[in-house]
Amino acid sequence: MLLNGDCPESLKKEEGAAEPPRENGLDEADPGDETTGQEVIVIQDTGFSVKILAPGIEPFSLQVSPQEMVQEIHQVLMDREDTCHRTCFSLHLDGNVLDHFSELRSVEGLQEGSVLRVVEEPYTVREARIHVRHVRDLLKSLDPSDAFNGVDCNSLSFLSVFTDGDLGDSGKRKKGLEMDPIDCTPPEYILPGSRERPLCPLQPQNRDWKPLQCLKVLTMSGWNPPPGNRKMHGDLMYLFVITAEDRQVSITASTRGFYLNQSTAYHFNPKPASPRFLSHSLVELLNQVSPAFRKNFAVLQRKRVQRHPFERIATPFQVYSWTAPQAEHAMDCVRAEDAYTSRLGYEEHIPGQTRDWNEELQTTRELPRKNLPERLLRERAIFKVHSDFTAAATRGAMAVIDGNVMAINPSEETKMQMFIWNNIFFSLGFDVRDHYKDFGGDVAAYVAPTNDLNGVRTYNAVDVEGLYTLGTVVVDYRGYRVTAQSIIPGILERDQEQSVIYGSIDFGKTVVSHPRYLELLERTSRPLKILRHRVLNDRDEEVELCSSVECKGIIGNDGRHYILDLLRTFPPDLNFLPVPGEELPEECARAGFPRMQQKASQLETPSSLENGGPSSLESKSEDPPGPEAGSEEEGSSASGLAKVKELAETIAADDGTDPRSREVIRNACKAVGSISSTAFDIRFNPDIFSPGVRFPESCQDEVRDQKQLLKDAAAFLLSCQIPGLVKDCVEHAVLPMDGATLAEVMRQRGINMRYLGKVLELVLRSPARHQLDHVYKIGIGELITRSAKHIFKTYLQGVELSGLSAAISHFLNCFLSSYPNPVAHLPADELVSKKRNKRRKNRPPGAADNTAWAVVTPQELWKDICQEAKNYFDFHLECETVDQAVETYGLQKITLLREISLKTGIQVLLKEYSFDSRHKPAFTEEDVLNIFPVVKHVNPKASDAFHFFQSGQAKVQQGFLKEGCELINEALNLFNNVYGAMHVETCACLRLLARLHYIMGDYAEALSNQQKAVLMSERVMGIEHPNTIQEYMHLALYCFASSQLSTALSLLYRARYLMLLVFGEDHPEMALLDNNIGLVLHGVMEYDLSLRFLENALAVSTKYHGPKALKVALSHHLVARVYESKAEFRSALQHEKEGYTIYKTQFTAPSMASVLEQLNVINGILFIPLSQKDLENLKAEVARRHQLQEASRNKDRAEEPMATEPAPAGAPEDLGSQPPAAKDPSPSVQG
Repeated sequence: MLLNGDCPESLKKEEGAAEPPRENGLDEADPGDETTGQEVIVIQDTGFSVKILAPGIEPFSLQVSPQEMVQEIHQVLMDREDTCHRTCFSLHLDGNVLDHFSELRSVEGLQEGSVLRVVEEPYTVREARIHVRHVRDLLKSLDPSDAFNGVDCNSLSFLSVFTDGDLGDSGKRKKGLEMDPIDCTPPEYILPGSRERPLCPLQPQNRDWKPLQCLKVLTMSGWNPPPGNRKMHGDLMYLFVITAEDRQVSITASTRGFYLNQSTAYHFNPKPASPRFLSHSLVELLNQVSPAFRKNFAVLQRKRVQRHPFERIATPFQVYSWTAPQAEHAMDCVRAEDAYTSRLGYEEHIPGQTRDWNEELQTTRELPRKNLPERLLRERAIFKVHSDFTAAATRGAMAVIDGNVMAINPSEETKMQMFIWNNIFFSLGFDVRDHYKDFGGDVAAYVAPTNDLNGVRTYNAVDVEGLYTLGTVVVDYRGYRVTAQSIIPGILERDQEQSVIYGSIDFGKTVVSHPRYLELLERTSRPLKILRHRVLNDRDEEVELCSSVECKGIIGNDGRHYILDLLRTFPPDLNFLPVPGEELPEECARAGFPRMQQKASQLETPSSLENGGPSSLESKSEDPPGPEAGSEEEGSSASGLAKVKELAETIAADDGTDPRSREVIRNACKAVGSISSTAFDIRFNPDIFSPGVRFPESCQDEVRDQKQLLKDAAAFLLSCQIPGLVKDCVEHAVLPMDGATLAEVMRQRGINMRYLGKVLELVLRSPARHQLDHVYKIGIGELITRSAKHIFKTYLQGVELSGLSAAISHFLNCFLSSYPNPVAHLPADELVSKKRNKRRKNRPPGAADNTAWAVVTPQELWKDICQEAKNYFDFHLECETVDQAVETYGLQKITLLREISLKTGIQVLLKEYSFDSRHKPAFTEEDVLNIFPVVKHVNPKASDAFHFFQSGQAKVQQGFLKEGCELINEALNLFNNVYGAMHVETCACLRLLARLHYIMGDYAEALSNQQKAVLMSERVMGIEHPNTIQEYMHLALYCFASSQLSTALSLLYRARYLMLLVFGEDHPEMALLDNNIGLVLHGVMEYDLSLRFLENALAVSTKYHGPKALKVALSHHLVARVYESKAEFRSALQHEKEGYTIYKTQFTAPSMASVLEQLNVINGILFIPLSQKDLENLKAEVARRHQLQEASRNKDRAEEPMATEPAPAGAPEDLGSQPPAAKDPSPSVQG
């Protein structure tokens, strides 16, 4: 109950991380046990405080910890209000300079109370640039434009608008009920029943954003770089400034600091000007020159420091906003410089210094991992390099599509071009060499990169020492898909035929193998469920492989063993791969499978199968990014095999002496196609049904079994997994709120997005159809927007850069506007220029003189959408226009706009769109502000932190709150250690901590943790992500508990607004939200308002839980209480009666057991609930211990039965302790 099902999916189902740790040098030990506890204590040495002496200010003390680096003290000083203007300094202890990169514990003589002096150092060109950049960052510190533009890992957060600053203090002021009544009435559009869905409140104007103007212009001067004779005087560079008072000054940055010179815009005179003031910091110089600067800069820094740190820390991966207000474009020297150099991170804004990505990615993997501190260091390094690589790859991919990078094969046609930029290799998702001719051509080539990325993710998660994958990022931008990969050393110098020593480069005609690769891949075969198998090559020789033939092994010049082309890591999904002469099971045939689909994705359903049962397919869909889908085992319980499996487990838990039980296990294993006869170990041959792959005669039986296994898996998906998903939705075990959360829920159960049509059909046929209304709406919206996205992709490829905003606004008009015949505005020069016939070779991809997009009409587009929905999802949409779709399926246009924008990277202007106007189109060119890339990448995991988190959850579920709290605090520290401050998993950790503190009565701590969770969710997942909505609701509860009533209300109103925007009113979660709002309003005596919300909650609960549910009874009771407060006793009585009736039908006379339970409770006796099976296991364990003691007492008698046993002498111990680990990799169960 504690978790309330709102732990993010990525944390619930990490199958990848649950098995591999044995590979990681982790023992089987549970993270909760002594050894790890000791290890952790070692890491967290106690902190101490040092005194800092900086020029010009009072000395102050600073708390530090021994494992921090000296560099981190530098960062703190550059962030503090009174020292933020210094960047070029060193720290001295007793006259000795401290090294930047040494840890504090290694500094001799540094202890509690030591004095560190800040000593100004002479500038270099690099240091001067860093200083100017830092001053610019300070000036822009409250300006949200970087977040709106999706730059430098900035993202938006609006929590402070609703809490008026920090929550901790404001609670003291607003005690009790001293509230203005105006606080309570929400805007009209938030009230139940309102049809209005405005967009502007999504990004309310923050009053801190009206930036205080410190300077009008700060830019590099045109006189740069200094001439030789000035260089010899120490000039490094020149700056040009216009102050707020309109005074124009030129500044010289020299080795000693900054001073004014006498140059003007047209006349160079480097001599110092008056006042002759040399300052080591640019800020101090500007303070002298401009009174307005001095005043405003001080206010700005004060405000900056008051903001919550989580509002300003960079996120690990860029988050883009799909709406933004109209912003003025201001002059910015640093931005201008960044645009023309390939700067990525501070270190390299000197052009020509690029990083060797491949070397960095592989070296971090090679770091030692024997104990916890080593693993933390390794995981932190891996995570950091991955996030840097993703940023670099995204930037490069955009440059490639925008045509700013020269191809390495410029003479070939555009689709075939490849690019290298910043040591990253880029290729486009087109079928250039007819690789995918048989599987759907370009459509298949478009999907292959995501399957390849899933392969990379999976091999990375298994993390075998000695096996290397390429850094891989897939970027969708302007209708093109670009794959960015790190470069294997030496691959560009030699021919591909020579370098591949494992696998096949021609789809299985010539196949080679290599003993070292087999040995390495063999280690991945168990966690990945891949079968080692033999295939024939073109000379009919048998070749042994432990992966698909597609997977290629290349030894780089650095001697490392790389694997690449992992797109068929998993076997095919037969429901989408018609094979002549093969019959599918009847469940599949009944559902209309197999269906041919124009996609390579029909080849790869990454189906990682769990031990036992036909198990579930872990399939990732053609597109959405997301954490690894761990295969869940639920479904197999639906099959008869669950009983067999349970039987096998109970037998295995015995000493295994009984030969009959052995036989049972053997038969059970055979029945499920296990490769081992003593345990369920199902593995798949990924080459089955691959065209062009032939198997030797000797393996025909195995191949037949493998084919059967794949058919079983395909049937299992339809007969167990999809019905299981629908059942979970009916029972509200999962509550998707938008397209992304629905996709996530499907992917967790191994259901590919292409089954969306089947899921919707099942929902329609379900007896509880009206209780699945929300799922149906989300599903239809997802189906429409995904189909529209497929069309939009090809539509955009025909648009050249100058027509981009016109084309996108035209598409949005055709898709969402009720205006019957929108006309596209062609860019002006298109209409005039006649001299454009000579086609140039070297154009960016697809920049044909193509204006076909301009003639698309709404009728055509919607016809195409329905066609695409039929072809791709096998679902028949009953609508010809957007208005029909909205009418038939109860959708919202604003929700469709949000979904399509998020999927395609469109950013629109924040304003109210009149979608329903029949007189003018909803969108104009000016409304499309930007198009962002949609990026998919590997998410490296913090394995130890994750195990702590799971153990903590398990402890909490068993009722040990204190211990659980400690473990989760530990997990939080480790997450911070690996991911830095901002991450989705840290967010889940904070939320759980807040909830635990709340339950244990520590409201202040709960509030502080939950505030961090909200800020982090806004920054990392998005300001209107369903997860953020839930975080807002929790925060409101803790605010109310801390007597901050008006804050609690405004947070709840915000959550309700977001939910209306993302889905609408008719959602089961809305009942919970409205009950919350109603109760708070009741508390502040706003009875009429309270009733509106509570009655809406009652209606929604009745619809989704059925009129006889306990939630509905509770709702009746809440409504009755408000009527009672209003002194309308008749209505109150009516509702209490309704509630009573429900309770009466639900509860009959109390059983003796329940009376006993209550007696126990009132006497303070609590039981930990154990299942019958747990009790039996406990008894068996006690009996077994007893037997072991008996056995040790009289050894002689025990040795006779042992002699007949093939097992080693330690067998009873081993057999008893092994199966739980083997059968269930999830620590939470063991915990």
